[in-house]
Amino acid sequence: MLACAVRLAMMSSAAMTAPQVQRAIDAVWRIESARLIAGLTRLTRDVGLAEELAQDALVAALEQWPASGIPDNPGAWLMTTARNRAIDQLRRRQMLARKHAALGAQLEMDQEDSHMSVEAGADDEIGDDLLRLIFTACHPLLPTESRTALTLRLVGGLTTAEIARAFLVPEPTIAQRIVRAKRALREAGVPFEIPRGEELQRRVASVLEVIYLVFNEGYAATAGADWMRPALCEEALRIGRVLAELAPAVSEVHGLVALMEIQASRIRARSGPNGEPVLLLEQNRAQWDRVLIHRGLIALARGESLGEIRGPYLLQAAIAACHARAVTPEDTDWVYITALYDELVRLMPTPVVELNRAVAVAMAYGPAAGLELADRLAAEGALSSYHLLPSVRGDLLVKLGRLAEARSEFERAALLTHNARESRLLRDRAAACAPA
Repeated sequence: MLACAVRLAMMSSAAMTAPQVQRAIDAVWRIESARLIAGLTRLTRDVGLAEELAQDALVAALEQWPASGIPDNPGAWLMTTARNRAIDQLRRRQMLARKHAALGAQLEMDQEDSHMSVEAGADDEIGDDLLRLIFTACHPLLPTESRTALTLRLVGGLTTAEIARAFLVPEPTIAQRIVRAKRALREAGVPFEIPRGEELQRRVASVLEVIYLVFNEGYAATAGADWMRPALCEEALRIGRVLAELAPAVSEVHGLVALMEIQASRIRARSGPNGEPVLLLEQNRAQWDRVLIHRGLIALARGESLGEIRGPYLLQAAIAACHARAVTPEDTDWVYITALYDELVRLMPTPVVELNRAVAVAMAYGPAAGLELADRLAAEGALSSYHLLPSVRGDLLVKLGRLAEARSEFERAALLTHNARESRLLRDRAAACAPA
């Protein structure tokens, strides 16, 4: 369904200027592209061909809408145009396999069915189609970076250039990943379907991993000049919300959505007037978005109400909720957060989770207790190239009055990070530890 703003823009499309029509078409495409590609993939059983047909329909819209005006139901117009292109292609390719010929006949039958309205045809099984598309784009046979690029392209509606800019990767590299991913899916004969049973659980993990990765890259960019890339957070959250409505019985889906809603609520407070990072305990909580927090708490309750054992995303959302409910940093229930991390470590005994737990322990039981855990992680060596380990150790050493050691840790952390904003923050913290 189109956003209200887009509908209002279309009411007087005949009077719109060319740039206004272009912006309206861009908005329509961002809203409708995933639905369109999903429906076409169901028909063609080829995600690459479906995207080509959708792009052909977009080109037709760019050519025709400025003169004819934007139709009342742009999504249905795009679907009908793409279906017609599919029929034309299949007619020209008589040498294709028999299933394609059968598909062409079926498409013609669908097109000629006078009892099926254009709008009904566009909306047919659209919910299941979108879910199928998400599971297809995030198929575990693809490398993680390919799953991410393909999901942002097909489900998020981002262009190749936008994806490349977001991840600071050359555009040809992203284009190659997308092409190879579509070819791999086609050659492997991956069915366009919603998996069932145990396969569903395995595939859900893959889908959530991709959405989580996209959000985190937007929330704390691993490299480049910007501390955050909010557009990536918005795309991940949008895809997560769609998935939550299409898979309402999967608790971890709601857990991830809750986590993203609550984390996204802090975005305005996470940077200063010049783009410099502002850490959690130093943020102006009046800048936190209460609407997003409310949505996140509802999603968390929705996930927990399903009665399943809390998974990693629900636990992380519960931790984020503790921060969201605290009016001031001093109100934060660090003892409960530590207990949640204890539970999370049992599910995900990774060094990064252990480091986060060390921070919670320090806040709940004192910096010495947290430093003991951080020192243990440093001795193990698994996080030797992870900048947040020396950053955490530096913070705890400052609280213990060991400023010379803290300065060394902050300097080391600044060298390890690839984010320019974060590196500057760490260098400033190192300088603050210098003798007066």
